Amino acid sequence: MFRTHQWMREDGVEQATLVRHTVHDSDVPSLHEPLVPAPAPAHDDVQHLQEGLADDDLQLLAEIATGVTTDVAARHLELSTRTLRRRLRAICDHLGVNTSIEAVVWAAREQLI
Repeated sequence: MFRTHQWMREDGVEQATLVRHTVHDSDVPSLHEPLVPAPAPAHDDVQHLQEGLADDDLQLLAEIATGVTTDVAARHLELSTRTLRRRLRAICDHLGVNTSIEAVVWAAREQLI
């Protein structure tokens, strides 16, 4: 069974952890208790982040969201793998996330892809 745990860092960036629960001991606290969802970012913050993303960036995130490797995504977008990775890193930095998966999740939540 998997469970996500979300929280906000001091700098306002939403973080999430995927936890796998494998212990079946009554002495261990249950992970089935509901977690408090992280507050949504202010509308102005989301709009500012959206404005910083070009259509090409959203197309790149949509390609990554399909589950293909960066090499395959680069070929589909007619980019070098190095350029694709550099652009992914720039997108992640702009959004304040650590991985391309987090960037894809953010874009999906905002219904941009």
